[in-house]
Amino acid sequence: MSFRNSAILTGVVASALLVAAPARSQDQWSWPEHPQNLIVLPKDWTGSQLRPVMFGFTRSLGVRCAHCHQGEEGKPLSTFDFVSDANPNKNRAREMMRMLGDIKEHLNKIEPSGDKRVNMSCATCHHGRPRPTTLEEELGETYRHKGIDAALAQYQELKKDYYGRAAFDFGVGALNNFGYEVLKNNDISGALAVFKLNTEVFPEAANAWDSLAETYMKSGDLKQAKAYYEKSLALDPQNHNAQAMLKKIAEGEGK
Repeated sequence: MSFRNSAILTGVVASALLVAAPARSQDQWSWPEHPQNLIVLPKDWTGSQLRPVMFGFTRSLGVRCAHCHQGEEGKPLSTFDFVSDANPNKNRAREMMRMLGDIKEHLNKIEPSGDKRVNMSCATCHHGRPRPTTLEEELGETYRHKGIDAALAQYQELKKDYYGRAAFDFGVGALNNFGYEVLKNNDISGALAVFKLNTEVFPEAANAWDSLAETYMKSGDLKQAKAYYEKSLALDPQNHNAQAMLKKIAEGEGK
């Protein structure tokens, strides 16, 4: 199958040429004159045509050759079997390229909303990461496998590594969404830990305090719930949920 959309490929190559520095020879390895086993890319491509595209993939996903090819990271490239399909990521990459072609075809049917048509490339979604997950998805996976402490530690690591790079949304909503995923598991203490962190990171966000109050409400700690609903309402006097919850707490106290 040929790579159906040359416009996408042109974008990948162009961006790669800007960032790809000459690679050092590793044990006399060189790009093949006639690459083998090209399935999505044109079969008649030369190594010099293939090289910038591969650099574009590594840049967009933040990976190296061993991510998709059969070989051991750190070993000379001469020891790699680049023709092999044994690494499942190679076929994943092919399907992603086909998907990108489909997306581009649909985009070309849409009247541009600006003076220039929006470009789609691997970097559009990946932003330098192999898996283009959201922050709450990333934290949720760690939580399910390793628990809340590991997930919160991961949050700090991801923030240190990716803040300001468009890879993740580190706004108030991301932790809030993750907190409610934890709460769905009836993990009150875990949800409290998430929402407390959110209020520490965003002390002026009324919604962060509202979520913390709601969790204390579910835990049965009405004193803390009241305090944090009041905090939320002070930050946002139009917070109707906080108003309603405070009324409900007051009615309960009056019985």
